[in-house]
Amino acid sequence: MAGPLDQRLAAVVGDRTAKLLEKQLEIRTVGDLLSHYPRRYVKRGELSRLDALPLETDVTIVAEVLRATSRGLRARRGTMQGVLISDGTGTLSLVFFNQPFLTDDKNANALVPGRRGLFSGRVKLYNGMRQLAHPQHQMFTEEGQEPPDPEVDPEGAKRWEEIPLPIYPATAALTTWKIEKAVELALASIGGLEDPMPLEVCRIAHLMGYEAALQRIHRPAHDGDWVQAKRTLRFHEAFLLQTALLQRRAVRAMFAATERRPAPGGHLERFDAGLPFELTDDQKAVGAEILADLAGEAPMHRLLQGEVASGKTLVALRAMLAVAESGGQSALLAPTEVLAAQHLRSIAKILGPDLSAELMPTLVTGQMGIAARRKAALQIITGRAKIVVGTHALLSDTTEFEDLGLVVVDEQHRFGVEQREILRRKGSAPHTLVMTATPIPRTVAMTVFGDLETSTIRGLPAGRAPITSHVVPLAEKPRWLPNVWRRAGEEIEQGRQGYVICPAIGADDDEGDLLAGEDGAVPRATVTGVLADLRTQPALAGRRIEALTGRMSGEEKDAVMTAFADGRIDLLVATTVVEVGVDVANATFMVVLDADRFGVSQLHQLRGRVGRGGLPGLCLLVTHAEAGTPALERVEAVAATTDGFALAQTDLELRREGDVLGASQSGGRSQLKLLRVTRDGELIELARDTAAAILAEDPALDAYPVLRAAIERSSDEESRAFLDKS
Repeated sequence: MAGPLDQRLAAVVGDRTAKLLEKQLEIRTVGDLLSHYPRRYVKRGELSRLDALPLETDVTIVAEVLRATSRGLRARRGTMQGVLISDGTGTLSLVFFNQPFLTDDKNANALVPGRRGLFSGRVKLYNGMRQLAHPQHQMFTEEGQEPPDPEVDPEGAKRWEEIPLPIYPATAALTTWKIEKAVELALASIGGLEDPMPLEVCRIAHLMGYEAALQRIHRPAHDGDWVQAKRTLRFHEAFLLQTALLQRRAVRAMFAATERRPAPGGHLERFDAGLPFELTDDQKAVGAEILADLAGEAPMHRLLQGEVASGKTLVALRAMLAVAESGGQSALLAPTEVLAAQHLRSIAKILGPDLSAELMPTLVTGQMGIAARRKAALQIITGRAKIVVGTHALLSDTTEFEDLGLVVVDEQHRFGVEQREILRRKGSAPHTLVMTATPIPRTVAMTVFGDLETSTIRGLPAGRAPITSHVVPLAEKPRWLPNVWRRAGEEIEQGRQGYVICPAIGADDDEGDLLAGEDGAVPRATVTGVLADLRTQPALAGRRIEALTGRMSGEEKDAVMTAFADGRIDLLVATTVVEVGVDVANATFMVVLDADRFGVSQLHQLRGRVGRGGLPGLCLLVTHAEAGTPALERVEAVAATTDGFALAQTDLELRREGDVLGASQSGGRSQLKLLRVTRDGELIELARDTAAAILAEDPALDAYPVLRAAIERSSDEESRAFLDKS
């Protein structure tokens, strides 16, 4: 039965406002509107710093009218209203056209000197002065909201000035005060709202009532109201999410999986016996966890995270061999064709000719020819191919398995929940292993992957050489770039190979050819431009320099990577197509151009392509970022350490919340409005422990129908789809 929060907005705020809210902010129900929380609060008595407003930014500010005039236009008919507002230190001009009523003091919303109000618009510069052209405004002294007379009621006037006013995320067509009025109507429609939190949870977490929290976050009487309300609603988000994730895990555990055990003298034992090196302690420990899962009655759902070059793929391959011994097949899903082809070559090489002939590793990509695709499909559906490596082509209806026992997803952040589920449904409750070379801080793992068990490989295999990283700050040292190419030439002279990474393929790429919005903008590094330039560099004369990009055909990419791996290319100019999985032992150096255009984790991943063959690695991070900017700080953080776990924490602190969670994980528009994994770790852990205790007593939440309804309302589309299909 639908509750007050499930009401369609039109019945509460009117059809016109409801349509505007849906079009502008994707708000459709009363619950959607009441979870559109204020982004900050202002007070009638305080003024905004006008001299600090950034240009070309949409703002909502509190200010006082100093002067308001209206005059006729010289060149055409009509009038112009000029208004000067102030924060007490600086001023800002407002310009309106053909609105003489705005300066009429009989108008309740008039711009009359001495009045204060909210002003909303885009800050521009005109004749050296900051200006809002045709802004929206709402005066504090409109009819019905007159302040108490300070001479008659000084305390009342003071309280009136101190009441926090909510400022909502808004648009040009939907101002914060329009949203506030809609929220007022919505709050009036939810009287007697049932609290989704069980009483014992409220007691443990010290929560206020749910309806009271909604009232106080939208209509606080003082700052303490919205502070307390935010904590309660933040816990609600954490608890609902953790309960949904733990329920998902419980649902998966109800399915019966085929037990996959390695046999004495079987594929896995033969493989281990032929390895020319010793597994690391972490690889052994994680391998034992995975083998225990594979032998269990319920399907494995495990996240394997580890450092770049820590040997995750080897651990996954050992799991595939265990599955193959019972006749099962394994599918390895990779994000790019280059990585898929690299995986296939590496697997075939390490298996050796005998095991490769028995297990028949097979590649499936979208750019394969029809004949090759049909041959692969036949080997897969007949069960001859026990190990299948592919890109998104594995998800197509044309790829069918005889007995899919294990799904391995490499670089999980490139795939959404739904894509993993498509592949899983090609088997009968197959085991699942998702891998990432981007270490994930605990709070993110609990929030995004709370339905998975987690294994971690921290140590690196013996023989991994150290990688030295340096920042090349061209904004400060513009003449250093030729030195970069001389250093690359020295490495090649010693018989080594390297990469030059560019953020774009050509000048026609989406971001344009310049660093937008910066004075003295410099050309952005592109593969096509850099390739041509390097072939003319004296330090690289006679060197074999080629390009690798995502726009090349599968055959072209494979030919280039094969030539590079065979040592027939000295220097590879590429995009991030080489970010993960590319493993060429003789590659010892990397130059990343416009390094500030890449994220912390991405730079760490790229750097991990060198130093993989026992020779020391060198990574030069070239940037035009200015000293003291966040962009340069990000690059310097990467150069300062090769510890991926330390960088993961740095990355978490530098990135926005939406980037942390990712649309592919959150199912589109994030349901986390207040919760921040970057700061709410303790609260998330408390929510998870509390949710686990509730579910241990009542897995189906039969005794908590309001909580169950709240989880269904807050779950994203992918979560609901998963539970429906399960």
